[in-house]
Amino acid sequence: MMDLSVEISKYPLNENYIPIIKDFIDRLNTYPKITVLTNTMSTQVFGEFDEVMKAISTELKGSFAQEVKQVMVMKFINSDLRPK
Repeated sequence: MMDLSVEISKYPLNENYIPIIKDFIDRLNTYPKITVLTNTMSTQVFGEFDEVMKAISTELKGSFAQEVKQVMVMKFINSDLRPK
C-alpha cells in the first residue's frame, strides 16, 4: 500500500468564490477512506494512493464541469504527512 498526501489550492475566477471552494471541500469530505484538513491557505488530503486519487479525480472533474472557470494547484508527496 502506498500513502499519498496532496495539498490543493483552488482559485475560482469568480467574485463569489467562497461557496465554490466550500462545495469542493464538502464533496471531498464525503469520502470515508481519506482524511481532509483545511486551513485558510489550502486543503490537504491524506490516505491510500488509489483512494485519494479517485476522490480528487472525481471531484476535480465535477468542479471543472461547473460553468465557473477555475485554477487548481496541487502538490503530491508519496508519504502520509498528516499532522499527528
